[in-house]
Amino acid sequence: MEKLTNFFTEVMKKYLPDPFVFAIGLTLLTFVLAILIEDISFVDLTSAWGNGFWDLLAFTTQMAVILAMGYVLATAPVTDRLLNKIASMVHTPKMAIIVATLVGGIGSYLNWGFGLVIGGIIAKKLALKVKGVHYPLIIAAAYSGFTFYGLGISASIPILISTPGHFLEDAMGLITLSETIFSLPMIITTIVLLITLPLFNAMLHPKDPKNVVEIDPAIYADKPRVKLNISEDNTLANKLNNSRILAYAIGALGLLYIVIYFTNGNSLNLNILNFIILFVGIILLGTPARYTEHLADGIKTISGIILQFPFYAGIMAIMAASGLVDTIAKVFVDLSNEQTLPFWGLISSFFINFFAPSAGGHWAVQGPFMIDAAKELGTSLAETSMSVMLGNAWNDLVQPFWILPALALSRLKLKDIMGFLVMIMFYVGIIYIIATLAWSYLL
Repeated sequence: MEKLTNFFTEVMKKYLPDPFVFAIGLTLLTFVLAILIEDISFVDLTSAWGNGFWDLLAFTTQMAVILAMGYVLATAPVTDRLLNKIASMVHTPKMAIIVATLVGGIGSYLNWGFGLVIGGIIAKKLALKVKGVHYPLIIAAAYSGFTFYGLGISASIPILISTPGHFLEDAMGLITLSETIFSLPMIITTIVLLITLPLFNAMLHPKDPKNVVEIDPAIYADKPRVKLNISEDNTLANKLNNSRILAYAIGALGLLYIVIYFTNGNSLNLNILNFIILFVGIILLGTPARYTEHLADGIKTISGIILQFPFYAGIMAIMAASGLVDTIAKVFVDLSNEQTLPFWGLISSFFINFFAPSAGGHWAVQGPFMIDAAKELGTSLAETSMSVMLGNAWNDLVQPFWILPALALSRLKLKDIMGFLVMIMFYVGIIYIIATLAWSYLL
């Protein structure tokens, strides 16, 4: 296993470019494939690309907000104390890898933006504390927990199709969360992955100390925050900036709305998720000034999303306008029957996610075709939808776009951690394939 990991690590170091370069290359590749396979003119394709470049601007904002505000939650004093307590109980490199995976995974299950950040933070803390930890691996292990978001309460596709008014409601109706992420097959899958993935990641740790790359404390140690000193500036403005009364009042108002929202029978969606983490964050930070201070730090983690998401929106526009996504999906659907459609949906989703890494946008281009196929073959709509979600979450392990926050927090390059993520991708793929086939044939 170590030799195989080293092989992939060396390959990635030699040939894998930075994420933005990857997005540019993927754009050009999509152009070429659409022209060759779909026989569409270059001018028409360029128009479709440019017209769709900003189509996901609202969704980009939602993603940026959920990540930046997730950072605030992950760096709140109460969270920081909890992470320090967890780190103080870890004393060996392999246990550090296990803990980083669990924290990143549980955090991502609750909220993907929160998990992306808290995983990176605990990985840094453990790398600084535990001697002999291979730093690229612990960052990769913490990031690997991101795959749990596809099984968790912020999974975009299950949340979307359970929300009244979603764009496929006429074709498939509403699919409740009890049929998708809270179904027995997905609960079992979550438990199995939560137990085995940390152990698998620990097995990837280099046995030879000479191959271990440790964190450099001088470079990576957290910088102390500037403390706000109210006593030196007793002006009304400063009192308001640091007022706990204001923070708790607006926080309580936000919590009241959340209660009213769910009491009225509304479903979980991205907007209410962002609302929750915003007002919980305000309460945890305690003052308006502290919240804005932490949020300013969090903004640094979203630069890659703001830059690259329009490029992926353009890629998705090419895929949709040319019919390329239908062609890819149809190849797999034509191989399917009632039992195997979810399996081929999982596989096709994995490949499509390279071109459309947003689960919501991904579903917009692949969902209609998959639902039509499921209705024609008599396959469960819930299972078919979850197969696309799992394929998305599986591919995200090696999709450079979502790794950006981990790279920003760790100050590593994509090529430093991708070799480990390829190995993890193979393992998680086995779990998801078995889960999908078991749901079709056994459950």
